[in-house]
Amino acid sequence: MYGEIDWKHAPKGARWWAMDSSGHAHWFMEPTHKVKAHFWYAQEVHAPTFAYSGDWRESLTERPDQFK
Repeated sequence: MYGEIDWKHAPKGARWWAMDSSGHAHWFMEPTHKVKAHFWYAQEVHAPTFAYSGDWRESLTERPDQFK
């Protein structure tokens, strides 16, 4: 379905890798919590596609412990 994600190329703080519906890949950074708010967000950073060819809805991959 896809080539293995090379976490050595992930920016520091990247926690997930995923494709979007347009076929673009992103690193999703460690979430930032807002004080006195009821939400958090994770910054997106452009990433290589690693030859992913599956359904984008199934692409979310968490960074393995060995690369944390």
